[in-house]
Amino acid sequence: MNSKELALAVCRILSDKKATDILKIDVADKTILADYYVIATGRSLTHVRSLAENLEEELDKLGSSPLRREGVREGRWAALDYGDVIVHIFNDESRLFYHLERLWDNGENTEKMD
Repeated sequence: MNSKELALAVCRILSDKKATDILKIDVADKTILADYYVIATGRSLTHVRSLAENLEEELDKLGSSPLRREGVREGRWAALDYGDVIVHIFNDESRLFYHLERLWDNGENTEKMD
């Protein structure tokens, strides 16, 4: 699965579990860290944890496991690194505070997915 297909699979899985404000950002021309960032919001700490854990389970079925994972237990900001795709799942407060979109959006490289 290429990076675009993986990013789209991530968006679909998060959407199926009721994540909100899902944004796929093409960052390939902006950083060597990844090709895509996917940013989504969960309704509560429990929902953020559940979204991250479900995403891991579903992508594992497709043969993709995260290289690293951070913050899943706390539930405020979960980050899952799939190499070419990095997933950020926030609760509302953390999403507003960090506002990662402003760092990577150039007006042409984002796609709202939900």
